[in-house]
Amino acid sequence: MLKKITLIILLTLSISAQDYEKVGLISKFGAAVGFTPVWTIPNASTMNNYLQAFGTEKINSSGFIGFGGSGYIYILVVKNLRVGGIGFGGTTTLSSANSSNRSAEYYSGMGGLTVEYTLPFTKDVAISVGGIIGGGSTSINLYQNNGSQNWDNIWNDFNSPSSNQRREIKNTFFTVSPTINIDYPINRFIAVRLGAGYTIPFSSSWESDNGNVVNNLPNDLSSNSFFIQTGVFIGFFAF
Repeated sequence: MLKKITLIILLTLSISAQDYEKVGLISKFGAAVGFTPVWTIPNASTMNNYLQAFGTEKINSSGFIGFGGSGYIYILVVKNLRVGGIGFGGTTTLSSANSSNRSAEYYSGMGGLTVEYTLPFTKDVAISVGGIIGGGSTSINLYQNNGSQNWDNIWNDFNSPSSNQRREIKNTFFTVSPTINIDYPINRFIAVRLGAGYTIPFSSSWESDNGNVVNNLPNDLSSNSFFIQTGVFIGFFAF
């Protein structure tokens, strides 16, 4: 009896292993484009110190929403490899924190080529690891004004600067950002996505208005950010 039970177990395991191998040998393929809302959580601790001193709210540590688009196609030359593109960005507005006439806007965005490998041993869902190779930018706009203004006074401010001011500081960078995405097809033509990634900028230089270089930057000023990607995709899916 024990031998029979052992034989049945071994046979079952053998069949399961064969089925697993067959599933693994099936290459994923398809192509799609989609709308991708993105939740960005920037590394903004240093920036927040300056915003607090400036007199506005801090950038929310839980992040802010942005929007963009994405698309991909399985190239078939390399099994389970897909390439495509993505672009997204978002802005958060920071109001005055002490009833002053100051406010700010913080922007974070990026875009580029996507290269992903879809794990072959999953069925009915695509789990893909890869990255984004491209560029991005982080900027902060600082405002100080007294509300409604006279048309002529706006032009005359350049001759005798008043209390109305606007400054922009921007970091433009090249990035290689690792990602992981889970795509679940509702049917053959519509899929939803949940994923995450981390923006790693390869530039620490910042510019102010009209492209002028900013010197003496804080050592720990960063444009790194974690992002959560969602999306609805339309195309053809064979996962």
